[in-house]
Amino acid sequence: MGQQYGICRVAVAPLRTEASDKAEISSQLLFGDHVEVLEKTEKWWLVYNAYDGYEGWIDFRQLADLSLEQYVKNHDCDHVVPAELASIVIDSTGSKYFLSPGSNLPMLDEGFCYLGEEKFMVMFTPKKISGFHTADDVIQNALFFQNVPYLWGGRNLFGLDCSGFVQVVYKLNGIQLKRDAWQQAEQGTDVNFLPEVQPGDVAFFDNDEGRITHVGIMLNANEIIHASGKVRIDPIDDQGIYNAELGKYTHRLRIIKRFI
Repeated sequence: MGQQYGICRVAVAPLRTEASDKAEISSQLLFGDHVEVLEKTEKWWLVYNAYDGYEGWIDFRQLADLSLEQYVKNHDCDHVVPAELASIVIDSTGSKYFLSPGSNLPMLDEGFCYLGEEKFMVMFTPKKISGFHTADDVIQNALFFQNVPYLWGGRNLFGLDCSGFVQVVYKLNGIQLKRDAWQQAEQGTDVNFLPEVQPGDVAFFDNDEGRITHVGIMLNANEIIHASGKVRIDPIDDQGIYNAELGKYTHRLRIIKRFI
């Protein structure tokens, strides 16, 4: 087939590991995420997410078509949905879409954004992510998601996994992170010791095989906010995260990285 491109036209769309409604959800596309189509079946398209390089199968009806020119222009999208509730866009038929924080607002112009040829009226104040952002901004965005339930593959306000949480929070502050925790651990600058931690630093945790399996955002040298059961705040020390509800350490600290 000739090269084809698309953009997510619903609030949240699952990316699956196989071309089936029963397949595991490995990640999600949010409204305005643009993709390259790699393979097609009757219902399912294998796509490459331009933002983080993640691949997965999506129901093609959840995508709008993009030209190559539109696909390239979407790389420069610098306005997103802020960390607020009830962020609504309205399509040409008057139908409402309730968007999750961090969703893109492509081709924003005079109160409208565009998904290919589709036009949407933006009913809130977008957040510009190309400016200067501070550690305090990161922390405030992270706290917004507190108590959102854990969801494997989740990247939205009603379900987040640990790396999806960190990725969205940093996207809201103009910093592009990869999708999985082990990939994020390869980015940033090392923080050598826990007492040197600054708010907004990112801590990574490994399993018995040494694989990075968990990630969270440091509030200070003694507390972390992370998605485990839900987005929660727990104490942390050199050994790792201590869950007072369970009365035990749940995650073993491996490394800490700085992105701001």
